Amino acid sequence: MQDQVTEKFNVLKKGTGKGNDFLGWIDLPSAISDNDLQEIEEAAEKLKKKSEIIVVIGIGGSYLGAKAVNDALSNSLEMLMSKKENPVMIFAGHNIGEDYMHELLQTLEGNDYSIVVISKSGTTTEPAIAFRILKDHLTKKYDRKEATSRIIAITDEKKGALRTLANEEGYETFVIPDDIGGRYSVLTPVGLVPLAACGFNIRELVKGALDMQKKGLESAELEKNPAARYAAARNVLYQKGKKIEILVNYHNKLHYVAEWWKQLYGESEGKDGKGIYPAAVDNSSDLHSMGQYIQEGERLLFETVLSIKKSDHDVEIPKDDKNLDGLNYLAGKKIDVVNKMAELGTTLAHIDGGVPNMRIEIPVLNAYYIGQLMYFFELACGISGYLLEVNPFNQPGVEAYKKNMFALLEKPGFEEETKKIKKRI
Repeated sequence: MQDQVTEKFNVLKKGTGKGNDFLGWIDLPSAISDNDLQEIEEAAEKLKKKSEIIVVIGIGGSYLGAKAVNDALSNSLEMLMSKKENPVMIFAGHNIGEDYMHELLQTLEGNDYSIVVISKSGTTTEPAIAFRILKDHLTKKYDRKEATSRIIAITDEKKGALRTLANEEGYETFVIPDDIGGRYSVLTPVGLVPLAACGFNIRELVKGALDMQKKGLESAELEKNPAARYAAARNVLYQKGKKIEILVNYHNKLHYVAEWWKQLYGESEGKDGKGIYPAAVDNSSDLHSMGQYIQEGERLLFETVLSIKKSDHDVEIPKDDKNLDGLNYLAGKKIDVVNKMAELGTTLAHIDGGVPNMRIEIPVLNAYYIGQLMYFFELACGISGYLLEVNPFNQPGVEAYKKNMFALLEKPGFEEETKKIKKRI
C-alpha cells in the first residue's frame, strides 16, 4: 500500500484533491495562537462564573466533538454530585424530542444557565428550534440584558441568520472557519468554547493535536506515520470484504468518542455506493449483547480497539471469607487488571473467530491524549477517503431527508415537493 498511501497523502497535504476547499483542519492545531486561546478562555470564564449549566445547542459536528471530550474527561456521575467545581455541559438541538425539551426546560428553571449556540447558517432545523425556545426561556428567566450576556454564538463570520441575530442582539461571537466542515471542527471555537466554559484544559487538547499534526504530516511512510498506517490497513481489509468496522472501547468514558468517530468516518466515506460502515461497542457491557454476533456472525467485520494503558484510580477487589461468588482468586487485584484481561481475551477470541483486530493504545485518558487521538482520526480519515476515491469532505446525502421533511411540513418554497410527497404517502 505504500505507493498508494504516499500518493494520497501528498494529494491531501498539497490540497490538490476533491473537497480541497475544506482542508483548514489540517494545519489548524499549529494555526491556533495563544491570543486565540486567551480570547476563548476569557469569554468562557464569564459564562463559567455565573452558570451551573452550559447548554450547548448544535447537531452533528456542532455537538459531537464537545460531547466526546466532555464525557471522556468528566466524572461519569457528575450530574448526581451536590458540589460541582465547574458547570455541567448539557445539549439541545441535537434531536427534535419534545419530551426532552420539556424536561430540559424543567431542569433549567431551577438552575442558573448560559447558552453556547453553534450554527453556521442559523437555520438548521433542530438547533434553530432549540435556540428559539431556549432564548425565549432565558429572556423570561432573567431580563433581556442579562440573557444577552449569557449567550455566546458560534457562527459564520459575515452571513446567515444567526450572525444577523447576534449582531442585532449584541451576543459575544466566535467564527466557524469557512474551510472546516462540522465533523472536523472540534479544535475550532465549536468545540473549544463550550469545553473551556465547563472548565476543561483546552490548551492541553490543542497541544496534543499539535504534536500529532507534526508527527502525522512529517512523512507518508507507513512505519513512521500511525494515521497513514491505520488508513492503509482499513482499506486493505475493505478490499478483502470486511465492510464493517467496529470501534471497541473498554472504558465507558469513550462512548461518545466513538459516536464522534462514527460521524467522522460515516459522513466522510459513505458515498458513491462505497464505504466502510462505522459501528461501535462498549465492552465488556456489549460482550453480553453483541459479542455473540461478533464472534460467530457473518464475517463482514473488523475491529479497532481503543485501549487505555493506565486508569486514573485504583480500586482493589476485596477478599471474602465465604467466597460464595468464587472470586477470591481475584482478591487484591485492581479492577483494571480484570478489564485488561477481558480486553486481551476478547481480542484473541475474535481473531480466532475470523475478525481482524487493530489496537490503538492511549497512555492515559486526559486532554492531551484525546487531542492526539482526534487529530489522528481526522488525518487518517482524509487519507482513507482518498484511498477509497471519494470526496471525504462533503456530505450530499444528508440533504435528501431534509427536502422530504420540509415538504411534509409545508415549508414555504417547497409547494411542488409537498404535492409530490403527499401523493406518495
